[in-house]
Amino acid sequence: MMSSVILLSPFLLLFCFKEKHYRYFWKVARIIANVLIYGMGFGLKVQFDEEIEPHKSYMFCPNHTSLMDPFILIALSKNPIVFVGKKELAKIPIFGFFYKRTVIMVDRSNPESRKRVYEMAKKRLQNGVSMAIFPEGLVPSEEVVLAPFKKGAFALAIEFEIPIVPQVYYDCKRFFSWDIFKGGLGTFRVHQHQFIATKGFTIDQMNILKDKVFDMMYNDLINDEKYMIDTNRKNE
Repeated sequence: MMSSVILLSPFLLLFCFKEKHYRYFWKVARIIANVLIYGMGFGLKVQFDEEIEPHKSYMFCPNHTSLMDPFILIALSKNPIVFVGKKELAKIPIFGFFYKRTVIMVDRSNPESRKRVYEMAKKRLQNGVSMAIFPEGLVPSEEVVLAPFKKGAFALAIEFEIPIVPQVYYDCKRFFSWDIFKGGLGTFRVHQHQFIATKGFTIDQMNILKDKVFDMMYNDLINDEKYMIDTNRKNE
């Protein structure tokens, strides 16, 4: 993985400074994500209930259980995606350099920072660039099926009238756990659900939208036998 980043870092540097080059940056990032996933011995198996259209913007909302989650999202999407993430991650050496140039950073304790997210999103959501937010806002403990959703992803999706793309990752916490003594090789299964249109929704209806997406993803997870066996084992 590190050798791939070092080899491709000149291209990442070249394409991360200007927004008009972000599409090229994304192509290099996808190469790195695929090298990471397959190079570590994992595989991907994806069920697409609906396909992404080129040059159209979406709000991707995956569940969050592992450090591998963002790489899976990057590997799956040919459309460039801008993430919304915590500003604290920008302090990580090397990673933080690219993070600051490709992520809309938010300070959740600062209302002005949240306003800036809207301004930056409006600027970036052009020519098929999409957004991604892990709606749980954190990585929950391993025995939690799905943590309560924050409002940000749904407020932005309504504001810009872009469809929500619910994605369920079943196996990341099982194969690539935060616990260094757990994990193993296997295939990451992903379910990309039917998109949820936001056109016609108002901000007053945001909780209805949020609950609809939560219920869809939660029911998917609890009905997956492999996922629940692993989650129940954590509760023992």
